[in-house]
Formats: sequence, structure tokens, C-alpha cells
Amino acid sequence: MSTGTVSKSTPPARSRAEIEQPTLRTDRYWVAPLVTFVIFLAFIAYATFRAFQNEYYFSSPYVSPFYSPCISTNCTPMPGAGEVHFIGSWWGLSPALLILIFPLGFRMTCYYYRKAYYRAFWQSPPACAVAEPHGKYSGETRFPLLLQNSHRYFFVAASLFNIILTWDAILGFRNAQGEWGHMGLGTLVLLTNAGLLWAYTASCHSCRHIMGGRLKHFSKHPVRYKAWTIVSKLNTRHMQLAWASLFGVALTDLYVWLVSSGVFSDPKFF
Repeated sequence: MSTGTVSKSTPPARSRAEIEQPTLRTDRYWVAPLVTFVIFLAFIAYATFRAFQNEYYFSSPYVSPFYSPCISTNCTPMPGAGEVHFIGSWWGLSPALLILIFPLGFRMTCYYYRKAYYRAFWQSPPACAVAEPHGKYSGETRFPLLLQNSHRYFFVAASLFNIILTWDAILGFRNAQGEWGHMGLGTLVLLTNAGLLWAYTASCHSCRHIMGGRLKHFSKHPVRYKAWTIVSKLNTRHMQLAWASLFGVALTDLYVWLVSSGVFSDPKFF
């Protein structure tokens, strides 16, 4: 007969799996989290430097994705580019600090990136069948990890920024005087960056849920079903697209920086 008490042998809720050995792995499991750690750290360092540098982010008709759209009045004048001055002259820091909140928020709450940086930075856990240093586990139910639930909202913001960066790429078909019908290497760089960002955003789990979530009968929603199948195929490449788009946005900013600072001239095709 049950007494209503919990046996002492019953494990507590959300307890960690107990592994007596430090690891059950015989392969070099530490290589993947180490590579992730190094690349993430390098990107964070580069993005932080460029955000605070506050110069060399526009060379007509190209604008860095770190600084687009310009939403403060202290931006370098960018004729024809995205300038929407919501923030007045009281903002004395780099305008990139106002912009990067949204794309970085989308990436930091991304399901794949969570797995990547949880393993690489927090060792939680570093790999399957490897013991970790944390004794307790509360999941994503407490601050600050509770903010991970905002991913769906950052998805909407990231989609809006993708539209802006796509328009920036279209503007790349002009010359420095604003005349249409011209194309340089920078145009291809901006187009590639926009394409990678759209592919990464569309492969997101939130996008997949928007397309096909809550549907009980796909046959009654053929358009959404077709969109869901396309997004589902992209979703299987979400990790690869996450990395490709991360490198893409950094290299695009680097290209605009080098052209704007006069390191080399943008090659023109026509």
C-alpha cells in the first residue's frame, strides 16, 4: 500500500545523468566544440571591433550589413542607402550597436546555435556520453535562458532585416553616382550574403512551424503544405546554412571595409 512518500532512491526532478567515468568516448570528441569555440570567439571579437570602429562601412553603392539600415542621425551620410533616423543626436555611440541587437538575438536564440555554444562555452555537455561539470539542470525555465523563448520574435525581426539587406544588394547595381545598370564584385558579395541569410532564416525551426504547424490536414492546405516541404528540406541543412551565413555576413562587412578604406578598388563588370 502506498504511503504517499517518495522513495529515497527516486532521483530528483531534472537530475543529471550520472556517469562515473569522465567520458565513455574513445574518439576526439573535443575537436568539434573546440573549433566552435574558436570560430565563435573570433566572430564576436571581429563584430565587436567593427561595431565600435564606427567608420569604413559605406562605399557607394555598398553598405555593410552591420550598419544597415542607419537608424541614428550620427551615421556617415549614405546617399541612396537605407537611412531611417529613428534615433536622434543624443545617441553618441556607433549606430551598429542599435542594429546588431536583432540579427545577433536571432542567432543567439537559434536552436542550432544553442546546442553549439552550450557545448563549446558552457560544456553542457561537451558531447554525448561525456560527463559535465554542472551538478544541477533547470533547462531554459529561468532567467537568462528563459529569453531563449523569444526566438520566434527575433525570427520576424531577422526577416525584416533580410528584406533591407536584399534591397541593399539591389542598390549594388548602381554606380557611385547613383546611376542604374552597373555591377561590381561588391554587388555579387551583397547578393550572396542576402541569399545565405534568406536560406538560413527560411531553414529555421520557427519558419517551419509557421508554414506547417497546427495543421491537422495537409490536404486541405496545399499551398502551406508545399511551403512546409520546401522549408523542411532546408531545415535538414540548418547547421550548414547557419555557419555559411555567419561567414557570409562577416566577409561582406570585411569587403565593404576594405573598399571604403581604400585598400583596393571594387572591380567593375559593367
